[in-house]
Amino acid sequence: MAAPRRDTRGIVAAPDLLARVRFRRRSPAEALRPYVEHYWLIDWDLPEPYTSQVVPHPCVNVVFQRYADRPAFGEVAGIGLELFSQTLVGRGRVCGVQFRPGGFRPFAPERPVTDWTGRRLPLAVVFSGPPGPDPRAEGAAADAARAVAQSAVADAARAVVEPADEDARVAALDAFLTPRLRAGPRVLDHAGLAMRLADRIRTDRTIRRVADFARAEGMSVRALQRLFAGYVGVSPKWVLLRYRIHEALERAAADAEVDWATLAAELGYSDQAHLVRDVTATVGVPPTAYPR
Repeated sequence: MAAPRRDTRGIVAAPDLLARVRFRRRSPAEALRPYVEHYWLIDWDLPEPYTSQVVPHPCVNVVFQRYADRPAFGEVAGIGLELFSQTLVGRGRVCGVQFRPGGFRPFAPERPVTDWTGRRLPLAVVFSGPPGPDPRAEGAAADAARAVAQSAVADAARAVVEPADEDARVAALDAFLTPRLRAGPRVLDHAGLAMRLADRIRTDRTIRRVADFARAEGMSVRALQRLFAGYVGVSPKWVLLRYRIHEALERAAADAEVDWATLAAELGYSDQAHLVRDVTATVGVPPTAYPR
């Protein structure tokens, strides 16, 4: 598997953020690499609050966090459908896991990934079955199992975010995820297909219409949509548009004189107006104003 990405695609005003925090990406254990894009680690100590913004990738994240005013905790962040903002205050630390699009389902195989889309939930709620309880179960036994799972998650959160040594944090992330990779062959096969198709959408500029893409893969549009709903968490059209927006914003940040009509054509838009509309809807300003 390739080393972690080095770009800042999706981070709004990346140089501004990176001037205020320590941001690193690390590779997971080898057995996890088919499903995990990378780990991401952020530490900060700020004299005044700073609000960061991200245009989310079509990926689920597991996030462990520690702030000065609260103990360590962990949560699952489903794919964000809107611009994500987070205000950083004082001292803090975040250790996150970015799964590949389609790569999270093997760790929580009982439920479709759409169940997490647009939501941030405690880890013990999402990881049903061993080593956590089924979130739909009821009764005293289920409550006891949930309490045990919550205690285990709290211990895991402390193990991830408290060590000063970065390698120890990465090892704790590996230790948390590895026993939770427990899906059967059918889920793994479907996840592999979803990851391959999502990656092709990301890298192949010739893909412009979902119907054409499905036909080229020997699938019906409906079958492709069902696969993405169950394993990616959003539609193939949403993934296609989101990757276009990421590239457009990256180009805008790098070149204030970018030719938007040409870029729209390169990204598969029918005209410049459609690209301008999508960028504006995503970040709140038109692409010509984005570099400022």
